[in-house]
Amino acid sequence: MEGSGREAGFPTMKNELRPMQAIWIGTVIAESDDTVSVEGSYYFPLESIRPGTLTGTKSHSLCPWKGIASYYDVTIRGTINHNAAWTYRHPSPFARRVKNRVAFWQGVRVGPVPGGIPASRAARQGERA
Repeated sequence: MEGSGREAGFPTMKNELRPMQAIWIGTVIAESDDTVSVEGSYYFPLESIRPGTLTGTKSHSLCPWKGIASYYDVTIRGTINHNAAWTYRHPSPFARRVKNRVAFWQGVRVGPVPGGIPASRAARQGERA
């Protein structure tokens, strides 16, 4: 059922209606008002990732309905969190909404943006004022 988030009996995928951020060791590494929630993970658009924080690894895993996940190390101030982020570069048709998006785990805290406005949007609004 297109639009409901549930397709062919697979887990629900939905666009998160609140701005979300990913933080590790006190640094915001992703922030967006365009995330997709799947099975408790939030997938951020690639363009919302802080430059220089992700490095691709050789690690992969297989999800039976999303496809092959590719992993990234997250690096903040020289500290590396190995394989703490992942993406589906070529997801199955059922998971097409997570293409070009990155999700986090292993101590990366994901939650709503305090105040509800991502810093990038606040900056754009300040430029218009």
